Amino acid sequence: MVKEDKNIVIFGLGHMGLPTAALFARNGLKVVGVDINNENVEYVNSGKSPIMEPGLDELVEEAVSHGNLSATLDGEEAAENAEVMIVIVPTPLDNENNADLNAVKSACMTIASAIKKDDLVIIESTVPPGTCDNVVIPLLEESGLRAGEDFNLACTPERALPNNTIYEITHNARVIGGINQKSAEYASSLYKKITTGEIINVKNLITAEMVKLMENTYRDVNIALANEFAKICENLDINAVEAIKAANHHPRVNIHTPGPGVGGHCLSIDPYFIVEMAREKGLDAPLISDSRKINESMPGHVFNIIEESLKEVDKTIKGSSIGILGVAYKGDVADARESPAQPLINFLKDKGASVLVHDPYVSPETIKSFKGMPVTLEDALKCDCVVLITDHSIYKELKPEMINKGVLVCTRPLLDPESFISKGIIFKGVGIS
Repeated sequence: MVKEDKNIVIFGLGHMGLPTAALFARNGLKVVGVDINNENVEYVNSGKSPIMEPGLDELVEEAVSHGNLSATLDGEEAAENAEVMIVIVPTPLDNENNADLNAVKSACMTIASAIKKDDLVIIESTVPPGTCDNVVIPLLEESGLRAGEDFNLACTPERALPNNTIYEITHNARVIGGINQKSAEYASSLYKKITTGEIINVKNLITAEMVKLMENTYRDVNIALANEFAKICENLDINAVEAIKAANHHPRVNIHTPGPGVGGHCLSIDPYFIVEMAREKGLDAPLISDSRKINESMPGHVFNIIEESLKEVDKTIKGSSIGILGVAYKGDVADARESPAQPLINFLKDKGASVLVHDPYVSPETIKSFKGMPVTLEDALKCDCVVLITDHSIYKELKPEMINKGVLVCTRPLLDPESFISKGIIFKGVGIS
């Protein structure tokens, strides 16, 4: 159904928008990316990626050099010249943990000013259930055209991880819901151009919205269970990671790994979208809400572990130097969005600690915005207490003799506790007494 001469406009050139745009362009479609950040637009138009993602620089360079990809600040003009409009803009939380849909609304209002008969609009942004029906459609229909009659509408939430984004976009199953069968088939024919993964058509728009939230909420709840196990194990002199690994040998058990908290743009946010919609329907979602509270409590729990560790060498948080290893939310990526390192650093600074941060991927500017001081790994290891937060591969090489002051808090299962304890290191961590 999608011909090679179709023009696509993608609103949002972020972690998902730019790879999606470049992949469509590589497959012969003309793509214009729209972003509110002029620096991002200039990067793309010069054939460069403003995002650190394996393979993306080459993909963008190829697409731009062949004339299939460009970027602009002018969304209305881009939409006027396109037949397909895809919205992949951020949906953060507001101060009350409700979805901030301002970027989605803005994109839809721009599309409404330019949409034409038979165009296809696709929502890839992660949104609360009912957003397409209650927010997107009314805004688009301000154009005077009717959704499902005059233009097509589909929802297919992005589902890919940083550092593996291109592979996952091109191989993961793609869930698509349409306002009608025609819209779903139109969107399916489009995504078949960039993925070998299964296309799963669901009943409607709201089902597609819910699938993404279910996936991430499942993981968040499972991590919360692991973190609760870890807290209990710490008081029972049990290594929680060892116990979880043993439990997972059962064929019907898959407990996730405990840690310092949940980060990233999805897992720490998406469960609240379900809670928000449930509340609007007069329903409670206690399991989901309590899981969020458990995971959000973990930076404070790590703070307590640091405090207890320093007491063993007659030191307090106030006046101590704390070396933080990693502020990215997961290993070997540069993405620090919603990282549990940020609240931990705030707790430490508020109690009078000096916080030195090493992260080989995250920029010094981001570290400074977290109120940490960017330093070398050598300097971080000289601190009164070293705290491993992110499971970057480089930290697997840590040895006992590298911990200068003899205090290490390890919140990820990267290191063998006994190899450090046997050398006189005070070694504590999440799930380790």
